[in-house]
Amino acid sequence: MSDHAPRTVERHCDVAVVGGSAAGLAAALQLGRQRRSVIVVDAGEPRNAPAAHMHGYLGREGVPPSELSTVGREEVRSYGGEVLGGRVTRVIRSDDDRFRVELLGGHSIVARRVLAATGLVDELPDIDGLAERWGRDVIHCPFCHGFEVRDRPIVQIVTHPMGLHPAGLFRQLTDRLTVVLHDHVDVERSQVDVLQAAGVEIIHGQVRRIVPDDDGHVAAVELADNERIEADAVAVGPRFRVRAEPFTSLGLRTAAHPTGLGDFVETDATGETAVPGLYAAGNVTDPSQRSRRPPPTAVGSAP
Repeated sequence: MSDHAPRTVERHCDVAVVGGSAAGLAAALQLGRQRRSVIVVDAGEPRNAPAAHMHGYLGREGVPPSELSTVGREEVRSYGGEVLGGRVTRVIRSDDDRFRVELLGGHSIVARRVLAATGLVDELPDIDGLAERWGRDVIHCPFCHGFEVRDRPIVQIVTHPMGLHPAGLFRQLTDRLTVVLHDHVDVERSQVDVLQAAGVEIIHGQVRRIVPDDDGHVAAVELADNERIEADAVAVGPRFRVRAEPFTSLGLRTAAHPTGLGDFVETDATGETAVPGLYAAGNVTDPSQRSRRPPPTAVGSAP
């Protein structure tokens, strides 16, 4: 072997946390306070990366998401936890019934328990210009970013039956809401009637692209027939996919979410998955949660 070959490192701890956003850091903080050795591995790809600010998070209203992560890492480290940058390629069970968390580059962590806090990937409709403005003036959550576009023209593009659900909330924020039922999407007529009674314009059509202004901000939504609808913001509901790939080697399987919009990882009341010793927290277990951690008695009970 070459003298210059990179040296791989094997670390040991009570709990390895895969994913260093809010859920993973919150769990690591509690574990550290229970005097458990914990190592967090973070690939640096949070779901909220496109957003400049986060809202509705008590005590951190309006701050950049990265600021919350920075403070969270400092808090975890203050109790002896470690936060490492890296990508987990797979997790396997060792001969002594512990877990081996393998990282890109050859390093590894041996842990008694593992917490999956890897979050989701949003899968956006294939509409030209949509992804480029995602998390900025293309939004999906009226609670997260709706107040910032209040009283302005909003076009909501509905691409699946569940997509109409937030329309009433957006109508509360502005009386300049237009809903486009994209590509013959099947929605309940009663919901459409309620929105029309509230003054919402409903358009049946196919969205071709998001039209930007000279500064790159949303200016309009263009339909297949060339009609343009003025918009300062676009609302759209994505589908989602759990980042569960590192854990499939353990036999972990995701389940179809009841909404039909993606998948999730099922857990019991303690946060444990169907794989003994593997726990999950955050959007992995519930796509509607922006921050969730297991009870301290869950992964914290590692012997």
